[in-house]
Amino acid sequence: MSKTPKESRSKSHAFQRWLFFLVISILLGTTAALLPLASPDTLQMQSFEMPNLLRRIIFFTCAFLIAFYLLILIFKISRRFWCWLFSWRNLKRALIGFAFLSLLVALFYVEENIRGKWDWDNYKRELEAKGEKFDFASFIPPPVPDGQNFALTPIVSGCYGQVLDRRGNRIQPPNTNVVDRLEMSISDESLLGWPTNGSGFWWEGTKIDLKVWQQYYRALSAKTNEFPVLPQPQTPAADVLLALSKYDSTIEELRRASQLPYSRFPLDYTNKVPAEILLPHLSALKQCSQVLQLRATAELENGQSEKSLADINLMLRLTDSIRSEPFLISHLVRLIVLEMALQPIWEGLAEHKWSDTQLVDLEQELGKLDILADLQFSMRSDRAGEIGTVEYMRQHRNYLELFFDNGDSNDFSIWDDSFNWRYRIMMMGFYLKPDGWFYESELAIAQVCQHWYLPIIDVQQQLVSPEIGRQADEFLASWKSTPMNVIAKMMLPALNAAAMRFAREQISVDMARTACALERYRLAHGEYPESLDALLPQFISKLPHDIIGGQPLHYRRTSDGQFVLYSVGWNEKDDGGVLGYLPHLPMPSFELGDWVWQYPTK
Repeated sequence: MSKTPKESRSKSHAFQRWLFFLVISILLGTTAALLPLASPDTLQMQSFEMPNLLRRIIFFTCAFLIAFYLLILIFKISRRFWCWLFSWRNLKRALIGFAFLSLLVALFYVEENIRGKWDWDNYKRELEAKGEKFDFASFIPPPVPDGQNFALTPIVSGCYGQVLDRRGNRIQPPNTNVVDRLEMSISDESLLGWPTNGSGFWWEGTKIDLKVWQQYYRALSAKTNEFPVLPQPQTPAADVLLALSKYDSTIEELRRASQLPYSRFPLDYTNKVPAEILLPHLSALKQCSQVLQLRATAELENGQSEKSLADINLMLRLTDSIRSEPFLISHLVRLIVLEMALQPIWEGLAEHKWSDTQLVDLEQELGKLDILADLQFSMRSDRAGEIGTVEYMRQHRNYLELFFDNGDSNDFSIWDDSFNWRYRIMMMGFYLKPDGWFYESELAIAQVCQHWYLPIIDVQQQLVSPEIGRQADEFLASWKSTPMNVIAKMMLPALNAAAMRFAREQISVDMARTACALERYRLAHGEYPESLDALLPQFISKLPHDIIGGQPLHYRRTSDGQFVLYSVGWNEKDDGGVLGYLPHLPMPSFELGDWVWQYPTK
């Protein structure tokens, strides 16, 4: 039976009255609650202050009325809604609307998936036709014979044997019976700290202070017998060599192992997420190199240049042992070890301790390094690893939780109160992303690397462009986040900083080679030449050029019989062979000033 207009108006007026009384109650309750908070100065009238009892009666009465009216209002609205919803006509309309909306959502997902995969496949096909590779498996080093593999020798395998077996399989729990003999240390920081004033930095023109290390080991002997010392001090070099003699047998065994022709560490390349592949050997190689650096420097000072040269060559062999690894971090560790090897080379040149034959050997070994090619390889392999990780995320949506929790998923949930709510929302959206948006992220990673990062280096011409690197950083800073590229933005590293690091090391190697040729000229003629051209072809077959700008390295003799050799550096400006420093920082900034090879003033 239909309702008359009079009945409808009556119900409408009743609803309006309920709503009117609710608003009045809210206003009265709010006034009663807030009036005492206002100061007399603000109200200008003291008579408006109510007694506490009266104020509380009004407040609680209004609160009760508000709650009563709200319950009635909610009941009436709910009753009307359910009556409307469960009428057959409205239910049919709702079902049709829901079906239509579902169809639109399904069409949206299908379209985005097809479009994203189409864009990615077309770009990949185009670049692969030009020789590019996007599959991480293409960068995995090939297997080598076990019997000729440096990384599988007993002395080396201990540095990863606790967590990886000889096939790269992870050992759970770690095998604590395996002893890492490469875990060497030149100090005991738990007892006496690190003698920072004994470090040398050739790019600043400072030598390793062996006297500081001598005092350190003698002071440490009062607390522990970890490093051997004699009752009476010898020369600083002799005392340092005695302290490090505890590693003599290990180093000799490592030297014999280094003569094997191949090196391939057993890493778990079957892992679908390259970023999760364990690299336990990198830390051991770096620690071992610290011992070799200090030992080589002490051997030079002790008149044992042949032994020093052997230790330097061993460090260079350690850098070569991980050259084929498709990880940017592995190559950054290589640069650290190489930087350590350059310190005793520089000190021997500064003190004229190398013979002509030894200089030829050093120049030839350094000439085998092509750091720019290694940078380009690591950029491409890093790109392939990032694309592989995004593809894994597409197939395993819960991986983002592990990604943000550094791989520890034991007590982690997107509903965990300790987790930032913005990341909860982002991850909930991550679960709902179409597959096509993951393909778009893979496409974005490939395009940024291809368009911005790879052009920084020209391996054929041996050139680096800092300007392109700066433009790449500016692009990333201005690159707006979208649902399609947000994963790419999270994963792309700041490769411009890495490019500068690699470029500086390539320049360092080139200047070291040139310095070896200059020292050979000095040994033959009693002084350094007027220009670098005098080194050709007797002392060096081809002069390295400045990889920044492509011009010859800058060279001049100084009034004290020394010389200054330098590159214009990352700022691409000739600063006259002067290092760049940031205000209030003692270490040079390699983004400023020149990159210089020079010896201490005598």
